[in-house]
Amino acid sequence: MTPAAGPSDDPSDEAIRAIAHPSRRTMLRLVWDGERPASELADAAGLSRPAASQHLKQLREAGLVTVRVDANRRLYRADLGRIAQVASFLDDFWSEPLRR
Repeated sequence: MTPAAGPSDDPSDEAIRAIAHPSRRTMLRLVWDGERPASELADAAGLSRPAASQHLKQLREAGLVTVRVDANRRLYRADLGRIAQVASFLDDFWSEPLRR
């Protein structure tokens, strides 16, 4: 009997969990091409400011976005390098079983 898959230490796991939520995917798409303030992301995702803040925190902790403070605003931008790493991980993950 093989052991059940347990928690992984792979850093891509956190990123995959982060993009699993539709609101986080919406916010990530909005910062793909440049910085946007948290308030704009909250409005676009249809979230309260506190809810958006929690979602942005998860994206930030997963390394998918960076934040820059400008006066009293927090500006978010996609970390395209990190996103490319996650995309490569997913490509390898799905391609390997298909090559068998």
